[in-house]
Amino acid sequence: MGRPREFDVDEALDAALAVFWRKGFEGASYADLTQATGVERPALYAAYGNKEELFRLALQRYYERYMDYVPEGLKQPTSYDVAAYILRGAVELCTRYPDHTGCFGVNGALACSDNAEPIRKALIDARASGEAALRTRFERAKAEGDLPDTADSGTLAAYLMAILHGVAVQAKAGFSREVLMAVADQALSTWPSGRHHNV
Repeated sequence: MGRPREFDVDEALDAALAVFWRKGFEGASYADLTQATGVERPALYAAYGNKEELFRLALQRYYERYMDYVPEGLKQPTSYDVAAYILRGAVELCTRYPDHTGCFGVNGALACSDNAEPIRKALIDARASGEAALRTRFERAKAEGDLPDTADSGTLAAYLMAILHGVAVQAKAGFSREVLMAVADQALSTWPSGRHHNV
């Protein structure tokens, strides 16, 4: 007879999330995960399935708990405000925790072997979903006259994603919040404006 579970699955998931955030999917060993969660490997398996399933649950938790600035950003009144809100939110998040800087998704996707292809694909899909939401929002901005007719919504969305990813990589490399906020401001300084833009 198996003994009842003696750990808090939510607390253990949060601890695993921090490990994956710091080390990525492949960099996180079972020893790292069991040490961080205080849960032995068989119990981890029993509670969450395998390492891939644990990572997927952690990714879902990350989006629910830490990425709320993105949907909030999409509600901002102008495309400039959208970009500013999301960029500044990303800088804040990527520098909030000294022991796991950067972005959970970017850290997890940068180095994946063939065995981890499903994880890499899940992270790419999550990123693509975010980019599509930005593109849709910028299309609306064009229709409202907030962006010029010449603006390419897809390119603007890809540009913003590239800056966001750069911020995440540089935060992981030790860049300070102040430097990254200045980078965000520099990116925003060339934001295109339409006929109703007054920034």
